[in-house]
Amino acid sequence: MGGKVLGVLGGMGPAATLAFLERLQALTPAATDQDHIHVIADINAKIPNRHEQPEAAGRTLGEMAARLRQAGAQVLAMPCNTAHAHAGAVRAAGLPFIDMPVETARAATATGARRIGVLATPGGEALYVQALAAEGAEAVRLSEADRARFMAVVFGVKGGDTGPEQKAAMRDLAAALVAAGAEGVIAGCTEVPLLLTAEAVAVPLTDSTEVLARACVAACA
Repeated sequence: MGGKVLGVLGGMGPAATLAFLERLQALTPAATDQDHIHVIADINAKIPNRHEQPEAAGRTLGEMAARLRQAGAQVLAMPCNTAHAHAGAVRAAGLPFIDMPVETARAATATGARRIGVLATPGGEALYVQALAAEGAEAVRLSEADRARFMAVVFGVKGGDTGPEQKAAMRDLAAALVAAGAEGVIAGCTEVPLLLTAEAVAVPLTDSTEVLARACVAACA
């Protein structure tokens, strides 16, 4: 297989990046080692906090994208939804960039759903509101109390807790969106699939990590 070299801006968080790379490998139609995608991954857990230091985070992501291009990357992907607020800094490297929220919104609306619940950080949620509107769909959002609970669960995952209580909390949050009228749910934060499976949700669940991995295979394999 020839294909293109994929550059991955990772580390947000490390476990989510590794889960993305595992999904990328599993989805690639390969019979030999040589059939797999050539990946250059910068798993940089030192990126400034996207919520508290957005300008510094954007600068760092732009620098990472430029280094990936210098290292030979031909296509860029970033398995962190929130960080797509800095997509412009990544695109400044001059390479094709696969937009995770845009691809995921497209996949979610392809199920036929038009009111779609979003499990995401506040920054990621804002991106999905726009991406779903562009697809003619409406985002169903968590209440303020549930959003705070969601963030606590996400930071728990970042701290290494993926236990039963965390999984139950994420199931409850997805159920709250369904109860609010969601016809589908987007796992719009890369920590969500580490806790939530499609079987645990009463409506179609669109996993942004899987959507991004599939898009990378299509672009690079």
